[in-house]
Amino acid sequence: MPPPERHGGNLATTAERLGCRPSQLLDASASLVPFGPPWAVRWQLLRAAFGAQARVYPDRDYAALRAALAGFHGLSPDAVLPGNGAAELFTWAARDAAAAGVSVLPQPGFADYPRALACWAGAWRAQPLPLQPALQPVVQPGVQPGVQPQQFPAPPAGEVLWITNPHNPTGQLWSRASLEPLLERFALVIVDEAFLPLVPAGEDQSLIPLVAAQPNLVVIRSLTKLYGIAGLRLGYAVAQPQRLRRWGCWRDPWPVNGLAAAVGEGLLGDPAACRRWGCRVQRWTAREGAWLQQQLAQLPGISPLPSAANFLLIRGETSLLPLRERLERRHHILLRDCRSFDGLGPNWLRIGYQSHQHNRRIIGALRQELAER
Repeated sequence: MPPPERHGGNLATTAERLGCRPSQLLDASASLVPFGPPWAVRWQLLRAAFGAQARVYPDRDYAALRAALAGFHGLSPDAVLPGNGAAELFTWAARDAAAAGVSVLPQPGFADYPRALACWAGAWRAQPLPLQPALQPVVQPGVQPGVQPQQFPAPPAGEVLWITNPHNPTGQLWSRASLEPLLERFALVIVDEAFLPLVPAGEDQSLIPLVAAQPNLVVIRSLTKLYGIAGLRLGYAVAQPQRLRRWGCWRDPWPVNGLAAAVGEGLLGDPAACRRWGCRVQRWTAREGAWLQQQLAQLPGISPLPSAANFLLIRGETSLLPLRERLERRHHILLRDCRSFDGLGPNWLRIGYQSHQHNRRIIGALRQELAER
């Protein structure tokens, strides 16, 4: 059996193995919005591809992109650093983390954090997270369905704490009130908020408003999941300027290509349009999450965990790898193999939300395969 991929969305390799085209695959292994990108993105791409951005080097300081990002969050531009996706920024955060001491990584957790720490021989220890039993999402009259923020469990001793909010792969949403006191305990706190803009009322739990007063806080965001532009590789870090200037001296020149920078400038240059898009995405997360949770809970042999994010972690009574392989081979549906997450094994899969039509297709395929096994 091949080792699990560290990331979802490996369409070309999977299509070659299955003997089909990538476009024939329904990819629920990556967690991106299934609609869009919005027309503003497409227009900016066309302008950039046939204009000056494709011909000249990008601005080394990314001044316009930083100004757009800062304006959206109400920050100073020197408190924002664009990156080649969140993954590049994890690498520089890990360099600071390795110098500060032992990192604490909640587990199960994203494999990119240990990868980044390994670049600098950074030491780390695990913080086991409790995996919740299957529960129904919170539903209140007149309120969008969702999962309420939870108290972050007390971490073990260490100098650096890495937090994913909402957590990947469990979908647990941590409350800002439970995270803020940790800034007094750790020399450095790195918060990955890549999925937070997709969560209904998720911004209420963001730590970005605390950065100006907390020199030991780094928040990393991604635009690729919110806008469905993973191929452009665009993320950003929010931290105090001295730290970001140091990162800027370490990195390669022009880490963000001109096309991605132009798209980011165009998107964030219209904050009202950004907020409208965010509301649309959050309604989709709430609606499809509640429906998928309900449908999966009725299937035999699997249990979904509650999730505030745009993905669901499911647990099987036995190994789910044969089920995953049949879904690929017979239905061309890709689910995330969770063996790459420390603390999870073959009994776990993750499903990224799709359009309602495609979510129905996933449920139908799961129902058929679980009935036949």
